Amino acid sequence: MKTADLVNEVASLPIEERARLVDSLLQTLNPVDESVAAAWLVTARRRLDDIDSGRIKAVPGDEVFEKVRRRLEQ
Repeated sequence: MKTADLVNEVASLPIEERARLVDSLLQTLNPVDESVAAAWLVTARRRLDDIDSGRIKAVPGDEVFEKVRRRLEQ
């Protein structure tokens, strides 16, 4: 099977399946370091707990990107 044929076939999959496939392919290029993944999981759980408990307030993504755009324009 040619690469172009494979890409066309994959493009017909639902977006969730395409995302899983992309993630799997990227992992073949850059294997996961389990110690790094574990550290990120600890950080993500702590941050989620901070949000759930009200210790910190989440900032909507649109606001974050707008702030970044303004900084880049300076």
